[in-house]
Amino acid sequence: MTQELGPLARELSFPYYEDALPAHDRFHAKRVRDVSIRLANECEGTVDRDVLSAAAWLHDIGRPRERRGEIEDHGEWAAAEASARLAAESVPSDRIEAIGHCLRSHSIRTSSPEPATLEAKLLFDADKLDAVGARGLVRLACIVGERSGRTGGKYAVIDDTSALEMEPSDGPDVSLLREWAKERLDALYTPPGRQLGTARWDFMEEFFVQFSAELGVEGNA
Repeated sequence: MTQELGPLARELSFPYYEDALPAHDRFHAKRVRDVSIRLANECEGTVDRDVLSAAAWLHDIGRPRERRGEIEDHGEWAAAEASARLAAESVPSDRIEAIGHCLRSHSIRTSSPEPATLEAKLLFDADKLDAVGARGLVRLACIVGERSGRTGGKYAVIDDTSALEMEPSDGPDVSLLREWAKERLDALYTPPGRQLGTARWDFMEEFFVQFSAELGVEGNA
């Protein structure tokens, strides 16, 4: 291997993100990489930062394929794809295995395996933290947009439908953003991840207070 693992994974990952939508693009991967290293620096225990960085760059390379219905599990697919690409670059098998575990276990879906290594837990936490806070709110709104209007689905109403004097929508409303963020915060593994999550959640609470204050106008239309 002639290139450091993190930069190599970054280079390998970029072509896979060319068709990605904003919530799971290379910029998301960069944010996850940066936060995961930040958490590693604040975490007790030995962390293989090269493995962690590589896994962060590669964790969502299967998202475009999953969105198009070509694969069912982007984490499992990413692990297999990344393993082949890294092996071709003469990356040691133990590091490939460690990265593969991070990729398989980074998703919050119930079918994903539990993160068993510190690197996998840090990747999981960093990925979930990108759905909390100011950037997290924007990203969650992007995800709602991506999932709205699919075949058989309805567009989400990003409002507080309980406060509207009109027939409520049976689709998701703004409370979905709060639910998704809280679900991810409750799933965090590491102390520094939970600490950062609390700070970002405090901002989200302020946002939802302001959101409620801006609802409606006096008088009838």
